Amino acid sequence: MANVITRIGDWVNERAPGLMPMYRKHMTEYYAPKNFNLWYYFGSLALVVLVNQIVTGIFLTMNYKTSAAEAFNSVEYIMRDVEWGWLIRYMHSTGASLFFVVVFLHMFRGLMYGSYQKPRELVWLLGMLIFLALMAEAFMGYVLPWGNMSFWGAKVIISLFGTIPVIGGSLVEWIMGDYLPADATLNRFFALHVIALPIVLLLLVVLHLAALHEVGSNNPDGVDTKHGPKGNRWDPKAPLDGIPFHPYYTVKDTFGVGFFLIIAAFIIFFAPTFGGWFLEHDNFVPANNLVTPTHIKPSWYFTPFYAILRMIPSFFGTAFWGVLGMFGAIALLFLLPWIDAGKVRSIRYRGTGFKVALMAFAASFIGLAMVGAGVIGELALEWFPADATAAENAFGRVMTFIYFGYFVFLWFYTRGGREKTKPVPERVVFDHD
Repeated sequence: MANVITRIGDWVNERAPGLMPMYRKHMTEYYAPKNFNLWYYFGSLALVVLVNQIVTGIFLTMNYKTSAAEAFNSVEYIMRDVEWGWLIRYMHSTGASLFFVVVFLHMFRGLMYGSYQKPRELVWLLGMLIFLALMAEAFMGYVLPWGNMSFWGAKVIISLFGTIPVIGGSLVEWIMGDYLPADATLNRFFALHVIALPIVLLLLVVLHLAALHEVGSNNPDGVDTKHGPKGNRWDPKAPLDGIPFHPYYTVKDTFGVGFFLIIAAFIIFFAPTFGGWFLEHDNFVPANNLVTPTHIKPSWYFTPFYAILRMIPSFFGTAFWGVLGMFGAIALLFLLPWIDAGKVRSIRYRGTGFKVALMAFAASFIGLAMVGAGVIGELALEWFPADATAAENAFGRVMTFIYFGYFVFLWFYTRGGREKTKPVPERVVFDHD
């Protein structure tokens, strides 16, 4: 068997001599820091979920009908009559939510360890473009089942573009292809969801990994191993504190993937709707433009940004400022490499102010998600029945203030020598108090 594999390898190398150097550069001769911890599983897990979404999506398109009259029934046909169709559909719907779980955790790891700082600004920007494309992909996929929440969610979200001065009304009509979400909307969303955006996502992922491997991976200590001391047991010219990505981290990631798939399987087989969080109850009812759901809300992964939209008051009878705040909340993440001028990358050695601010930022994100999902509204109705709306708004606006305040604080705190940091070790450290 070894001889057969060698012969196949020689045959391929003879005809495509550039493949083996590429493989070595990105796998066996790519030296990653040897102190990766639990937070470094989520990048590989995101890639696994992306593959799952593409594969299951291909099978779903084989029986899906892109028409307002047939879309909902075609999904029911997949669930009830296509052999193993229910499993493929639940793998896809659960995978969409798990995709955002691992992406959010992957981004939070970048915030903790300063993975957006020099020289990894381009890596961060490409990652944020992936996040933006993923949000567009998820929204369009959410509309395709054509349940009642899909219809009204599409109507509400697309109508937000109507707040843009001058061109808003025409832009909404252009996106929908009609005056209401209908056949034209489904057809163009299907094309974008199945063809255009997956291609964009795959391209961005390749560029993201290529940019990462050019500058080298960050690590929990924020120490630059690529340009640090050289000479390890594999290669005297390689980073002293680096180990080959393959086989060491491929084996480690395989363990993480296995654990992750067990959790995913448990959700798929025992709680595919996850109590209405992954699949809303109103989406098991056909779309009806005459029956509005009791609470129109987006999927859970959009709820923090939706809450910001709701919490910013309308001025002069327009929600434009809320829409601007919603998109601004995402745009600020793009600008983070230039907002944070800190000289230290890792949270382990940064000042107390940064640690407190980051925890407050994470708490505000979760709080906004609860506001957008209606959880805070329900609690306010229970605790403050006389003034539930005011209580919910007060909480949501405090969370919004903290979210945006994090970036303002970071701008001032990391300039003028205000941040008091701990000494950063010259090499990676394995034991921490």
